[in-house]
Amino acid sequence: MLKNNVGGLDRAMRVMAGLILLGLFFAYADASWRYLALIGVIPLLTGLFGTCPLYSLLGLSTCPAKKA
Repeated sequence: MLKNNVGGLDRAMRVMAGLILLGLFFAYADASWRYLALIGVIPLLTGLFGTCPLYSLLGLSTCPAKKA
């Protein structure tokens, strides 16, 4: 299982960005570029699950340090 590596503010911003992009997909039904807005699924899912595969590859984390 993947470790949580996305902190609170980062998660909130990812969920917001994902929802906005997906909202654009549904708002502009006739636009040819609207399928690009489906990229919003990625930040939405990483925000909801609290883990980012790219952060794992790069060794990054925005989670606060765990206390022992």
